[in-house]
Amino acid sequence: DNPQKVASLTLINPISPYGFGGSKGENGTPINANYSGSGGGGVNQDFIKLLSESYRGDDNPNAPLNVLNNHYFKSPFRVSQELEEIFLSSMSSTKIGPLHYPGDFETCLEWPGVSPGVTGINNAFSAKYMDVSAISDVTNKVPILWIRGSDDIIVSDTSLYDFGFLGKCGFVPDWPGEDVYPPQPMVSQMRYVLEQYKAKGGSYEEIIVPDTGHSPHIEKAQIVHDKIHSFLASTQ
Repeated sequence: DNPQKVASLTLINPISPYGFGGSKGENGTPINANYSGSGGGGVNQDFIKLLSESYRGDDNPNAPLNVLNNHYFKSPFRVSQELEEIFLSSMSSTKIGPLHYPGDFETCLEWPGVSPGVTGINNAFSAKYMDVSAISDVTNKVPILWIRGSDDIIVSDTSLYDFGFLGKCGFVPDWPGEDVYPPQPMVSQMRYVLEQYKAKGGSYEEIIVPDTGHSPHIEKAQIVHDKIHSFLASTQ
């Protein structure tokens, strides 16, 4: 909205420009008119319950501690016990409910049976409401640095948080197939938009940090630190 205020842009494992869920193809074509499979109904209910209880155990695969260590990080990476407690406290501070996380949702006939509501964070980044692909058309094009972990399972072309991929793997029943509901190619969508940005006079650099998950700035902090500093120095 205000490109003149931006000198450069650094993205770390960013969401697709077409949001999370509800789209297909590298150009973000809507899955259907309802954008089913995105929004407030797309979050594991066990995780929401345990998060709301500030649960700190590890006997449930959907416990915040396990999500932190197995999803945000690539196992066996672990932070210190002190930092882990800080992260868990931060996760537990999340406001839960239809107005906050994950938001409200509606049921629908289209697979997987849920579609976006109108409030809350997960609806804000549903493909129904989110599309920032117009970044390629801004006149003040600044250098973009895109950093991502090589083994991110959250933002990925094979995301374990995406109904299309979960259905394809057999984790969500009655998947209608690749032609109807394919996995969302989140990384490919980001690259597609950045290539459009480049074709229209911009520039970007994609850095893949090896052996890391969704948090390369934590898992490989020095690599990311050095790259960001060199990038910022080059844009002065």
